[in-house]
Amino acid sequence: MRARCSKPPASRLPDRGAEWLIEEGIGEHRAVLMERGRIAEARLVWPGQVLAGSVVEARLIARAAGSSRGTARTAQGEEILVTRLPRQAAEGAGLSVEITRAACEGPGRLKRAQGRPTDLPPRLLTLSEVLQSEGQVVTRLRRFPGQAWEELMAEVLAGEVAFAGGTLLFSPTPALTAIDVDGTIPPHPLALAAVPPLAASLRRFAIGGSAVIDFPTLAAKEDRRALDASLGVALAGWPHERTAVNGFGLVQIVARMEGPSLLQRAAWQRPALVWRQLLRRAEHLEGAGIISLAIHPALAAAARPGHIAELERRSGKPVRLRHEPGLDPDAPHAQLTGDER
Repeated sequence: MRARCSKPPASRLPDRGAEWLIEEGIGEHRAVLMERGRIAEARLVWPGQVLAGSVVEARLIARAAGSSRGTARTAQGEEILVTRLPRQAAEGAGLSVEITRAACEGPGRLKRAQGRPTDLPPRLLTLSEVLQSEGQVVTRLRRFPGQAWEELMAEVLAGEVAFAGGTLLFSPTPALTAIDVDGTIPPHPLALAAVPPLAASLRRFAIGGSAVIDFPTLAAKEDRRALDASLGVALAGWPHERTAVNGFGLVQIVARMEGPSLLQRAAWQRPALVWRQLLRRAEHLEGAGIISLAIHPALAAAARPGHIAELERRSGKPVRLRHEPGLDPDAPHAQLTGDER
């Protein structure tokens, strides 16, 4: 039997004009939407990433006969999967492509960007411009308030979100994000208790594409209906489609995907993500001295000289980097020292 899908009513779509806060950090731009002192939504991009909404010039390098799909390549060598190709577009033809999904790193491979032909002129959007194009209000800050970003990144790197009675376990795969609901309380109350943190995490982690949630098995139809209703309330205002809860407790949610989620970054670009968080902490160290960065050797490839030079410029302090094999790869540290040893 075909699973029914649920769409949020148009009247419950997010209000436009919300204020997003932006940090333009070293090697990483971050944006957050705050609600009651907590990050409700987050986005993260790395400079050089071509964002959804950008328009690039490319050349069609492959197209199967009769297909509306093909592959184009930019002058910089990035390949784009293009849909809606006009009938007359032949291999070798130049075209302007609007990016609909940014490229995403995967386990051992790169998921190419996706796009479609357009008559718009070339433009490379920044994170700030993407938000403004959506009608949002943008405010740039040197640093987000409080420890909200640190708390978010702790959840992202752990792949876990705790709630009263249980835990959400997140596992990104190339095809979808799997979310397991685990806990010690009875199945029905556990499933209902998981809904609010689940709905919040989908937004906080910028999860798009397909997600499958494994709730506890609920044998009673009335329990499954109650869970469906709870999901409907919690996800109202977040554009998506979803199936009803099946007899095994599985729900599939599909939302628009414009780039990698924070969880995908943590899973497949972890050293680079951890390195950038270290730079953020180091930039805001207060006081005089030398910034000493200690990292596990696994982060060495992510520690680019340009990043260190930018840290010195922003902080006005010299920076010393050392490798410590005994450190946890996820726990590098930054501190001020009084000499250059």
